[in-house]
Amino acid sequence: MMRLKFAATINDEALPENVDPDFEIAYVDIGNVDSSGTIHEIVDYRFEAAPSRARRIVQDGDVIISTVRTYLQAIAPIISPPENLIVSTGFAVVRPRSSLLDPGFCRYAVREPRFLAEVEMRSTGISYPAINASEIGDIVIALPELPVQRRTSAFLDAELAQIDALIEAKQKLLDLLAEKRRTLVAEAIMRGLDRSAPLRPCGIEWLGDIPAHWKIERSRWLFSERDERSDTGEEEMLTVSHITGVTPRSEKDVNMFEAETTAGYKLCFTGDLVINTLWAWMGAMGTAPIDGIVSPAYNVYSPGPCLLPAYVDALVRIPVFAQEVTRYSKGVWSSRLRLYPEGFFETFWPVPPLNEQEQIVAHIAEERTKIDKLASATERSITLLKERRSALIAAAVTGQIDIPEAA
Repeated sequence: MMRLKFAATINDEALPENVDPDFEIAYVDIGNVDSSGTIHEIVDYRFEAAPSRARRIVQDGDVIISTVRTYLQAIAPIISPPENLIVSTGFAVVRPRSSLLDPGFCRYAVREPRFLAEVEMRSTGISYPAINASEIGDIVIALPELPVQRRTSAFLDAELAQIDALIEAKQKLLDLLAEKRRTLVAEAIMRGLDRSAPLRPCGIEWLGDIPAHWKIERSRWLFSERDERSDTGEEEMLTVSHITGVTPRSEKDVNMFEAETTAGYKLCFTGDLVINTLWAWMGAMGTAPIDGIVSPAYNVYSPGPCLLPAYVDALVRIPVFAQEVTRYSKGVWSSRLRLYPEGFFETFWPVPPLNEQEQIVAHIAEERTKIDKLASATERSITLLKERRSALIAAAVTGQIDIPEAA
């Protein structure tokens, strides 16, 4: 066992202030390194235009450890870098001493769970925890003989490559499932379930061809605006987001500004369509699952007899509908567009017969359940693989498993 500072040097080299202003550097900031140790982006700068924190010089075999927001575990090995690679002063640059510490072993030693826990424990600050490079140097690592270090590094390289490939494949599966979920809803809402039904052009660009027996109506004939206010503000508070639609605030784990009183907030009832006026362009809308109140800045609409609330909720949550309402929103900047009632009432809606709406809603619910179950199982397996990865690093680096000579 040895303190890291005796097995490696820390922050050996830095650019001086008298560097030629036109000297080109390739720069890595803390935000460019993720928790898996991957450097995602290297930005080229002239020295004169580079951030003031672009000072640490690195070389092949170094390991960079973020000293700020240490809970993010932004730690990455430096492998075959360009000669002009410079990293932020927010990193501690660990350079193994060749007589004591193998670079390959070093990059795993500083990712060993106990080392990471020690870094977090020694960090100070609540919202922006940070650690001094000297504190990192005081952390003890296991230090077997160099031949064992090299075997351990080679063993972990091979084993973790397989685990990482599995994690990547499962992450791609999650992405495909999310896309399938979106496509399933959009196709059911805009084309129906009967693929043999004849189609007709409806003249509405975002809808294209629809089943010939469906109607097209402006939303002004399908909805009425509801602007009733709460006398006491004691009803269930509902929030609207583009991710979850309409949900009770009590179910969301967020720190939100709360007014002193919610008296005067808008009432909405089960099945009402609620639109977050400011974020409609992002898809922040949906139907209320229960009676409650919403912010006075939102708009509430009551569906007429031609639409089922569950069908309305599915339609307004597809991305193409958010793009459509953007056309009727007002504002100078795209991020500050607002959808007012007069704009919403200009939109056109597909209106299948009610029995078809029921079938569409039931189909979407059934298929979503299947997809969500598979996604949940995949997420659990990714979590287990990541746990396996950490456990394998810990066991190998601390000598809890024998590394075969053939490794």
